[in-house]
Amino acid sequence: MTSTFPFTAVVGQDDLRLALLLNAVSPAVGGVLVRGEKGTAKSTAVRALSALLPEVAVVPGCRFSCDPAAADPACPDGPHEAAAGAQRPARMVELPVGASEDRLVGALDIERALAEGVKAFEPGLLADAHRGILYVDEVNLLHDHLVDLLLDAAAMGASYVEREGVSVRHAARFLLVGTMNPEEGELRPQLLDRFGLTVEVAASREPDQRVEVVRRRLAHDDDPAAFAARWADEEAAVRARIVAARALLPSVRLGDGALRQIAATCAAFEVDGMRADIVMARTATALAAWAGRTEVLAEDVRQAALLALPHRRRRNPFDAPGIDEDKLDETLEEFGGSDGGPEGSDDDPDPDPDGPGGGGQPPQDGPDDGSPAGDVPAQGEPSDGGQAPAGQGGEQSPVRAAEPFRTKVLSVPGLGEGAAGRRSRARTEHGRTTGSRRPRGTLTKLHLAATVQAAAPHQLARGRSGRGLVVRRDDLRQATREGREGNLVLFVVDASGSMAARQRMSAVKGAVLSLLLDAYQRRDKVGLVTFRGSAAEVALPPTSSVDAAAARLESLPTGGRTPLAAGLLRAHEVLRVERLRDAARRPLVVVVTDGRATGGAEPVATAGRAARLFAAGGVASVVVDCESGPVRLGLAGQLAGELGGTPVTLDELRADSIAGLVRDVQGVQGTSRRAA
Repeated sequence: MTSTFPFTAVVGQDDLRLALLLNAVSPAVGGVLVRGEKGTAKSTAVRALSALLPEVAVVPGCRFSCDPAAADPACPDGPHEAAAGAQRPARMVELPVGASEDRLVGALDIERALAEGVKAFEPGLLADAHRGILYVDEVNLLHDHLVDLLLDAAAMGASYVEREGVSVRHAARFLLVGTMNPEEGELRPQLLDRFGLTVEVAASREPDQRVEVVRRRLAHDDDPAAFAARWADEEAAVRARIVAARALLPSVRLGDGALRQIAATCAAFEVDGMRADIVMARTATALAAWAGRTEVLAEDVRQAALLALPHRRRRNPFDAPGIDEDKLDETLEEFGGSDGGPEGSDDDPDPDPDGPGGGGQPPQDGPDDGSPAGDVPAQGEPSDGGQAPAGQGGEQSPVRAAEPFRTKVLSVPGLGEGAAGRRSRARTEHGRTTGSRRPRGTLTKLHLAATVQAAAPHQLARGRSGRGLVVRRDDLRQATREGREGNLVLFVVDASGSMAARQRMSAVKGAVLSLLLDAYQRRDKVGLVTFRGSAAEVALPPTSSVDAAAARLESLPTGGRTPLAAGLLRAHEVLRVERLRDAARRPLVVVVTDGRATGGAEPVATAGRAARLFAAGGVASVVVDCESGPVRLGLAGQLAGELGGTPVTLDELRADSIAGLVRDVQGVQGTSRRAA
């Protein structure tokens, strides 16, 4: 068995370790969301935390980890007789991104429930995580229906499993910890708010610290047992400190002055609801206990704000999480009270001078300040000189996008079977019931009427007596349901000279940004192909991160000829490759152009042939017509005809324009959709 990397051996990442330790001291803080680039010890630190948690007392034989001092009266394994509890280590349960609903909440034996009236229940991961840690790696990729179940359990402290009127309830109170790479997509706001604290992590740019990371990793991999033994004393010290802080926590006083600072800070940063105030109060109290104090100081409030507020400041998916520390200091100073801590504590002293990992850390040149070295201004920012030097056919510097707006719903026709989302119709595990079928594997959604209908003709032959229905496995019917799926929305954007008028390009970027926002809300993957000059390029391969797409769009320069055919062919190749990776996810191609084609030999004819590839493959498409001026050639409409798609102007794209203009994409793709 591979030894877990010791928590105290993690180099740097002070905020990450502190946030995890505060939750170990006070689980009521509400968990941690760890955001950052790959390879930054996110998962390593989380997995190492479980070894530091104190043991828990459980009722012997209870599959739901009931506390013998306060057993759950509704426990499916109960009622529990008063008896001495058994001690076991606190669990850390990992929820895989692709887990099924039954694996998360547990499964009920429908056949026994119908035939015998027995609640035969197999617990899921929520039961395993009760009174422990539920860890979700890549939490931003978790399916929507699993997110909904997590939200319900986190809000109620219990999990409910219901199948056609037969229900089981059990306690499910856990510390929710998630890690994610923002490049792969953002979280739903509802789930984001469920995490008490958030931490941004990045690899250190300090050579000495990076050397120490590599040295410790290699030493652990060479001899895990020996490496763990070297850090055993530090681990024991931190474990003892957690126990002491837990014991001190009820004695910590949160004075009126500190409460006013907390309330004023949340109001100043305009966070939604009251959860932020409560989380900040619990975090500040845990910070004081961790520091061995019984009084919450201003420095605790400040640190609590830095951990609890950044992810609650996002107003849309393109906003970067963060908090203005100067504004925070001004607010704390303005509302500082006599019992709110010493005046002028602006320098954010560390509640643990030796670092939250305890002793044993080698001297550092200084903790990473969270700002990745080598950062450069966003390419989308206008340069001081206005326009860039001429090149590639009169290239112009990027322009800012106009304000986004709510767009009409663009959807793919037919019925898909792709990943759960909110755009196009699809057969899904959740939604309205449309029929029934024999179950493939485990039965998850029983169609009761169809099951009874299948079992009814066989009751006499099966020797039925009494009121019970004799049900066999072959009688069971799975409900088929229709819901919504997420699609691959591939943007093909014309960045040529004919689109380069600054006001016009600003409007075009605003429209694409609006569609990106819509794609985020509908759980789509997005990709971006641009064409100008003499070629096309994949500015962003298909991804779940609309933030990345928005950043690429903002930095998009314009100028040169219009190689429309090259753009379409490149988009066609992107779809071919993506279909091999995920054949179930149906594409929607959004071409943003004025329809002109001036690049290459016979540009118009070549573009037409390229467009007909999409029509032949049944690819749903929309052409956003960007042509302006009193004289219009209607070339974008002709392109839409070649694609077998729908043309729409920038004005018609708005949801508040002519009602119902764009609903399902019409044309040949509706009948030539992949038959397979």
